[in-house]
Amino acid sequence: MVAIDLFAGAGGMSTGAKLAGIDVRLAVEQDQYAANTFHLNHPSTRSIADDIRRIDRAAINSVRRDPSPTINFGGPPCQSFSFSNTRTSTARNEQNWLFHNFLPIVRIWEPDYAVFENVQGILTTAKGLFLEQILEQFHRQRYELSYGLLNGRDFGVPQDRTRFFLIAARNGQAITLQRPDHSKVVTVSDAIKDLPRLRTRATLDRTPYSATPPSKYAIGLRTIQGGCSCHYVTNNSTAIVKRNKHILPRGNWENIPSNMMENYADRTRCHTGIYKRHASTRPSVVIANYRMNMLIHPSQDRGLSVREASRIQSFSDSYRFSGSIGFQQQQVGNAVPPLLSAAVFAQIQRVIRLAGVSTIGRDDPIRGREGGS
Repeated sequence: MVAIDLFAGAGGMSTGAKLAGIDVRLAVEQDQYAANTFHLNHPSTRSIADDIRRIDRAAINSVRRDPSPTINFGGPPCQSFSFSNTRTSTARNEQNWLFHNFLPIVRIWEPDYAVFENVQGILTTAKGLFLEQILEQFHRQRYELSYGLLNGRDFGVPQDRTRFFLIAARNGQAITLQRPDHSKVVTVSDAIKDLPRLRTRATLDRTPYSATPPSKYAIGLRTIQGGCSCHYVTNNSTAIVKRNKHILPRGNWENIPSNMMENYADRTRCHTGIYKRHASTRPSVVIANYRMNMLIHPSQDRGLSVREASRIQSFSDSYRFSGSIGFQQQQVGNAVPPLLSAAVFAQIQRVIRLAGVSTIGRDDPIRGREGGS
């Protein structure tokens, strides 16, 4: 299967697609730092760092097509659809219409399949107007549709994070989303227990592992020998570090004494996700804005490192991120977990195999990895 990745970000969906045996030949991402990260980790894919609205027909049609099936996939920026951004979740916000830039590429290339990903808030934002528009435009292009919500926790990602997926198929047969498997739960401890102890303001790059792999999940992500990189932790103030010491597992800002929160005009209006400490025996909370929310390590009084967050997102240890720590944190938080997207693409590959269409890749691309089998 040959693919084009739109709104590619740091490459979470392309990583999942490649795990599923898909040949990603073109990726488009406007943000230069995310585009650099994509190119660093996917050098065999032609990547274009530009606004998708400036990508012309020639660039799309230059992607070599094989007799094998074709697919477009991507997730337009979705912050405005997030439940934490209700002020911008309206039809008047231009950012909410970026999905319109995904569909013209589909119209030009006419792939056999398309996968559209977003946050779950797209179902309810503007009373469902955006979803209605997306469905209508895919139907106009003669696609059969299946869509719904998938939680990464049910597909081997150590994170309780729900995403919206839509699968579009031209072959006249809708491809249903796979059923969740609740037996695949991976915990935060399973994901990061073997990573080194760090302090706030850590700026370490390559560092040895501190323990043997705690799980099959960790073994699967140890794709390099001896240690890994990106052990960068936000430089929090002394006051924040002192607050962190009061947070219980699964606790949040409510555990902090009121006299230590005097810089907040009304601390009772803090979001429940602020100063949230991970519980080592459970999947992570959503880490999308883990620096801004000051999410806390389960046993150390600091924020997550870039590598810890990327482990929780199911990126392998060989995956590197480009730019300053802030840009790297944003790329990790914005990414679609590779194992979750791999499950979606594997479902499409299974349907294609059953239909007897030749494909590129392995028989079962994600079997054998903890949570992906």
